[in-house]
Amino acid sequence: MKEFKISQLIVPLSEYATVAEDATLYDAVMALEKAQEKYTYKHSEYRHRAVLVLDQKGKVVGKISHIDVLRGLEPKYKEILEGRGFRGIGFSKKFLKTMLKDYVLFDSPLHDICRKASEQPVTKFMETPTEGEIIAETASLDEAIHQFVIGHHQSLLVTRGEDVIGIVRLTDVFAAVFHMMKECKLR
Repeated sequence: MKEFKISQLIVPLSEYATVAEDATLYDAVMALEKAQEKYTYKHSEYRHRAVLVLDQKGKVVGKISHIDVLRGLEPKYKEILEGRGFRGIGFSKKFLKTMLKDYVLFDSPLHDICRKASEQPVTKFMETPTEGEIIAETASLDEAIHQFVIGHHQSLLVTRGEDVIGIVRLTDVFAAVFHMMKECKLR
C-alpha cells in the first residue's frame, strides 16, 4: 500500500492563486480564475478554492475563500457574524429568511452589490491564517487529517521553517485516504 506524505500532496505556492495585499476583491477573483484555468495536479482534479494574499515581501498574510468572497458582497454580514456571535451555529430556513428581511440584506440589485464589492481591498475580506491552519512539510498524513477534522479547514498552509511553500487541500488528503482505502479493500 502506498503511504502518502504531506510533501507529496503539496500544491506549490507558485501554482496557487495569489494576490498582493493592495489588490481588490475583483483582482482576487480574477487571480483565482486564472490559476484554475492553468492548474493540473497529479493527485486530484479539484480546483483551487481560495486565493492567498501576500505582503510586499511575498509572505502569506491572508486567505480569501469562496465564502469570504460571497460574504464580501454584503457588508452587513460582518456585523451579523462577528458582532452577534452567530458564527458556526445552525439555523432553520424560517429564521434565515427572517434575518434576510430584518437586516435588509441584499436590498440593492445584485449586480450593483457585486460591482461595489469588487472595488474593495482584499484585506477587508481576507482571513488571517491561525496556528491551526499551518502545518510543516515534514508532518505526517495523520497530523494533517487531525488538523482538518478538528479545525474544519478546507486547506492548510505548508511551511518549511518560517516560509510558506505551498498549500495542502482537504480534497487532496481525502483523495489520498480514498486510494489507501481502495488498496486495503483489494487485499
